[in-house]
Amino acid sequence: MSAADYTYQADPADDGDQLDLEERHSLRRVAGMSTELTDITEVEYRQLLLERVVLVSVWTTGSEVDAENAITELKLLAETAGSEVLEGLLQRRSRPDPATYIGRGKVEELRDVVVATGADTVICDGELAPAQLRNLEDRVKVKVIDRTALILDIFAQHAKSAEGKAQVELAQLQYLKQRLRGWGGNLSRQAGGRAAGGAGIGGRGPGETKLETDRRRINHRISRLRADLRAMDSTRETKRAERRRHQVPSVAIVGYTNAGKSSLLNRLTNAGVLVENALFATLDPTTRRAQTADGRVYTLTDTVGFVRHLPHDLVEAFASTLEETARADLLVHVVDGSDPDPTGQITAVRGVLSDVGAGDRPELIAINKADLATGTALTALRSKYPDAVIVSARTGQGIDDLRARIEAGLPRPEVEVRVLIPYDRGDLVDKIHRTGELGVLEHTEHGTLVSARVHPGLAGELERYALAGDERSR
Repeated sequence: MSAADYTYQADPADDGDQLDLEERHSLRRVAGMSTELTDITEVEYRQLLLERVVLVSVWTTGSEVDAENAITELKLLAETAGSEVLEGLLQRRSRPDPATYIGRGKVEELRDVVVATGADTVICDGELAPAQLRNLEDRVKVKVIDRTALILDIFAQHAKSAEGKAQVELAQLQYLKQRLRGWGGNLSRQAGGRAAGGAGIGGRGPGETKLETDRRRINHRISRLRADLRAMDSTRETKRAERRRHQVPSVAIVGYTNAGKSSLLNRLTNAGVLVENALFATLDPTTRRAQTADGRVYTLTDTVGFVRHLPHDLVEAFASTLEETARADLLVHVVDGSDPDPTGQITAVRGVLSDVGAGDRPELIAINKADLATGTALTALRSKYPDAVIVSARTGQGIDDLRARIEAGLPRPEVEVRVLIPYDRGDLVDKIHRTGELGVLEHTEHGTLVSARVHPGLAGELERYALAGDERSR
């Protein structure tokens, strides 16, 4: 049955938790799921290197459109990881089956699809328990991974810096430690005792199971990685402290993965950051210096993209990187206006921001990819988010408006000053330009007359040059 033929008719007597028996047990193909390969060199490359996968998703809540958007996103994740998607299967259930995710009977249908397509991997759109992983692999006879493992694999491919690689390895080990039992019965072997594998004298004793050995090694490695990350974060903290000392405002660019955050950073600052039409292309944060129209300096930071149901282990591992958002003076929330569900993206990003302590930061929504979005979609977003800015990082549409809105959202210096600065203290005039809000600047016979708003620290330096009758308010 195709997606177009499928409609769910609710029974008026349903209480909201009931599902029609036929729908509950249906496992249907999702149209248009197969990866399209046109260029012959790409085909040869993929046949040589890429895994052939079947996607499986359980639809428990929301509309049919939401369910198909979710499995479409899973397809993009799989292709980003380097897979050729052969088939997408969607099942309607009240909740995933605790033993096999899709139910015992449906596993046989999945096995038939795997055999018919020649797939070597099944990817499930959810976080599977160790028992679910083991049961599915035993019955389907190919490798089974879940959404969390897929995202971790993408992060591992894209991490470039030492800190990024350490963060990804930490998240992978935390994920693996909880699932050691799901990777084979050989983990229960003991080294000691009468069944010591023929080790003989000196090899017998109470021993330690292989599972215990692996868990101990993983815990030791996790401790080392956390220590390394703390050391790396001290360097980042030194830079943050320097910016705070000089009262430099910070702006963090956040948003869903592949929404165009790096492209916007390049447009605003000529940063030259990698831009790629792929999920999680940016893992290592990039900070660039920018200037307002009146000369004030501030920083723009490109952060890792978010996604629905971002694994908790990843959020924890990337805590030091995500601190940039919690400490920012303004968040520029980039939204893909051409996405089928931009509102869902906004909800997902705000959920992660709340998890990392940045939920209360001032937010400016920038609806990107206006050149690809339909007029109807942009109108709907504009009505729902009237304060948003419509932009296109590719064409430059709306960039000047976005820059002006960012400047308007920066914190204003607290202290008003009116000073006459001697010409031999040009360094103070430069500080006012860089960190203050300049009002009037006039060159007189005795020095530079300046009216401005500055931060308290600079106001203290300027106090000796204040004009009589100057009123300052904090």
